[in-house]
Amino acid sequence: MTTGTIFSIEEFAIHDGPGIRTTVFLKGCPLRCTWCHNPEGQGFEPETMVKKGEKSVCGERISPEKLVAKLLRNEEIFKMNGGGVTFTGGEPLSQAQFLLEVLEKLGGRIHTAIETSGYAPKEVFRKVTDKVDLVMMDIKMVDPKRHREWTGLSNALILSNLETLIGSGKPFIARIPLIPGVNDDRENLEKTAVLLEGATGLQRVELLPYHKTAGAKYPMVAREYLPGFDTEIPPRLDTEPFEKRNIKTMIL
Repeated sequence: MTTGTIFSIEEFAIHDGPGIRTTVFLKGCPLRCTWCHNPEGQGFEPETMVKKGEKSVCGERISPEKLVAKLLRNEEIFKMNGGGVTFTGGEPLSQAQFLLEVLEKLGGRIHTAIETSGYAPKEVFRKVTDKVDLVMMDIKMVDPKRHREWTGLSNALILSNLETLIGSGKPFIARIPLIPGVNDDRENLEKTAVLLEGATGLQRVELLPYHKTAGAKYPMVAREYLPGFDTEIPPRLDTEPFEKRNIKTMIL
């Protein structure tokens, strides 16, 4: 039987898609972004987490049936306000088979969204994005050398999947975490805007400014936070590259 590993379910979320939503955090991510604010979501296995001296296990193995039952408890609430469920992580595409089974069992009864880095085999990306109603795709930076430097992996697959997403016409939101001195420069934002210009399914770009509390959880999982950039400098909030191309932009 297929099972998945999740590390949190947050109800009544308002920034993870339309309406009031339940956000499911799936454990495990192939990227190692130096600014990651969910270090407990990087590993694929349950792990010990220590918060205020209290130990707990971060990560729960769960069947698709059990997760779907939890999600459908709020079905009527979702329908009243146009909400639904959003799958994030970690990287939810890393548990693609589990996620596809959950989506199949939901059967279109509620609105579904996925927040993804886009780092997944092309066929996996296509299968999952075909099944959801909305894709929220993180676009961290366009330059391949800088992407590898700050995330540990090439962005070739990510950009290829972004091209597929744009070509599909699927409704999507582009999310850009703005990291000071890393990807908040005009050149990177211009290149990102060029990639997105004319995309028929693009609803908007969301800029997510870095917050220095991102490192708070690292001691809880016995890790040191080493972001590699000055966390005291606020990121540049530059919407002009998108707005001049008539791309709706929000700062969250």
